[in-house]
Amino acid sequence: MYRVGDRVEINGKTGDIIDIGVLYTTIMEIGEWVDGNQATGRLSFIPNSNVLSNNVNNFTKDHNFIWDEISLPITYDSNWKKANKIIFDIVKKETEKIEEQADKEISKLGEKYYLSKKPVEPVIFLTITDNWLNFNIRYVTDTRERRIIRDRLSRLIWDELEKSKDIKIASETADRSITNLRELKQ
Repeated sequence: MYRVGDRVEINGKTGDIIDIGVLYTTIMEIGEWVDGNQATGRLSFIPNSNVLSNNVNNFTKDHNFIWDEISLPITYDSNWKKANKIIFDIVKKETEKIEEQADKEISKLGEKYYLSKKPVEPVIFLTITDNWLNFNIRYVTDTRERRIIRDRLSRLIWDELEKSKDIKIASETADRSITNLRELKQ
């Protein structure tokens, strides 16, 4: 089910396998209080009996990629078609190499398992909400580089959208100037 170096989740514990013993599997834990699938520094010793009696999710067996999503709310008065194009172009460019690799790995998986062809191209799903248009940006990424890719995409998208006067990020928070606060007190 796994080997040293694989990223797994066993009985709710996620990490990279660093040792497989007779009685225990040792993982370098990721997650918990640390966001973005980064290591906590804590070693977890999982009894091998858990492997037999619980689900085991292997993130890196036979391939090294996962799909990830960024959710981005855009105001209704924004030029949403322009935002869609900007975001798509950035994500397509930044994930092009992993997309090619993922496509090759999926083809190999199809030779080993019954697996229908899965699209690896980035896609943006649009959802209409009460408050804004929500862009769900779906893309393929290297399992261990998820946080790095998400950060780079978020920064590039933010930089480009910030340049556009006709695209605004939506938020539930209300900004009030000091003048408005003074008026409220009176």
